[in-house]
Amino acid sequence: MQYPGEKHYPESVRWNEPIKACLVSDLLETSARTFADRPAIEFRDRQITYFELNARVAEAATAYLRDGLAQNTTIGLFLGNTPDHPINFFGALKAGARIVHLSPLDGEITLKHKLSDSGARVVVTSNLSSILPRALQFLEAGVIDRIIVCEDEAWGETKNTLASYDQRAQIVTYREFVAGAQQPAHWPVIELDDVALLQYTGGTTGLPKGAMLSHRNLTAAVSIREVWTRSFRRKRNAAERVICALPLFHIYALTLILMKRLRYGDLISLHQRFDLDEVMRDIEVKRATVFPGVPTMWIAITGLRDLDRRDLSSLAYCSSGGAPLPVEVAAIFECKTGIRLRSGWGMTETCSPGTTHPSSGPDRPGSIGLMLPGIEIDIVAHDDPYRVLPVGEVGELRIRGPNVTNGYWKRDEDRSEWFIGDRFLTGDIGYMDADGWFYLVDRKKDLIISGGFNVYPQLIEQAIYTHPDVKEVLVIGIPDEYRGEAAKAYVTLRPGAARFGIDDLRAFLTGKIGKHELPAAVDFIDELPRTNVGKLSRQALRDQLSSRSA
Repeated sequence: MQYPGEKHYPESVRWNEPIKACLVSDLLETSARTFADRPAIEFRDRQITYFELNARVAEAATAYLRDGLAQNTTIGLFLGNTPDHPINFFGALKAGARIVHLSPLDGEITLKHKLSDSGARVVVTSNLSSILPRALQFLEAGVIDRIIVCEDEAWGETKNTLASYDQRAQIVTYREFVAGAQQPAHWPVIELDDVALLQYTGGTTGLPKGAMLSHRNLTAAVSIREVWTRSFRRKRNAAERVICALPLFHIYALTLILMKRLRYGDLISLHQRFDLDEVMRDIEVKRATVFPGVPTMWIAITGLRDLDRRDLSSLAYCSSGGAPLPVEVAAIFECKTGIRLRSGWGMTETCSPGTTHPSSGPDRPGSIGLMLPGIEIDIVAHDDPYRVLPVGEVGELRIRGPNVTNGYWKRDEDRSEWFIGDRFLTGDIGYMDADGWFYLVDRKKDLIISGGFNVYPQLIEQAIYTHPDVKEVLVIGIPDEYRGEAAKAYVTLRPGAARFGIDDLRAFLTGKIGKHELPAAVDFIDELPRTNVGKLSRQALRDQLSSRSA
């Protein structure tokens, strides 16, 4: 295959270059040998070297092995951004276990589904007051058998931790968990195609599906970006200071910050959350050089009234992912700072990489960029995913590569819905121009991308249906100036029920679904539209609203 976009690639990079893969734990071990004394992670102004990080990972892996939490075992990580995440992520994988990420942003319905579907009976969490009580609820409900509690204060001064909690036998502190563990003479034999991570993604309807991401998939994703940035890194010839304010339980931060930057020997400046003042301090005072963000972060930064007077001169590279970046946001940022903000496209199922823009060269506003080395994307007909469309015609993006999942956990019988041979049907609608640049014009309508997070209408609808006054409900996405999109609920009420406000609805839903899933608006309608077979139809609702607006 000849790819016309290759002529826009960075110097010496070829589209068909071989992509290397390794075990996830080997990626860190190699870096620890090469960059032993370099700082790998900075958290609360404390630095952890590559040697120390690797030693802590080996300690965790030893404890997992000793306790029988190794091969064919799924470990749930219910953690925010803290060094406890990489230690347990790499440690469990070194022991041969697989990981399922549990987002602290998720609600009860989603979290219980991820635990039961993945088979995770052990959860690693933190003693933060915002997380631990929820993990304890899973134990009390019989959803899990054991909790390992990492003590947040181990990483320096902290707030919002639980000073005391239930000390029953099923709950153990991380210190107790690793105490006295002796390293084995030989580590378990792990294959490249063994599942390393079950990363749940909802598609467009129903409960989330676990994308099976192998060691090969995850490390190939890192290698793809390594090939792409090779000439840039040679010219820089420096260890970068990389801001990580994105959540490590998200695939974007996991592969394109944590794994990639540890592979390069860079310093990851780990933030528990995006705090505008702290991020600007990292740039202006600590001289951060790389900042990958999501559109909401760039919107907040471009909103600084004195941005054109702030010192961002240390930044060598900035990027945006997770959701479409508004063209005007990128333009304002470049106008005020002189720094070009690059964006791309990817999915959970691709371990993030898909397309991107080169750091220098032509700028194509509105494009999602060029397909990365080792990845093949084509455009196929809506009604026949075997039929490849010519340049310029709009269809569904189809992708294959060493970074692409082989399927969904326990969903083998549905494989034909998403795969044509080894090519994954993305559900995104777009086209490729004659120069190899890709453009998205639409996507499967139901999915809402709010602040970089996937929001699934059906999950919100299920929670709203528990309201005693609700007869029927449909949730669709609406434009949101800050988040890009937000959820709006359209409700029909039971006879005699009174209307309620959005604040009342959000209060009712809090805890049932994640904060990022809470609707931004609610409207009441006498009758919701249906398909010709009687099913409630979001598309018909959108069409109806569009017609009214016109």
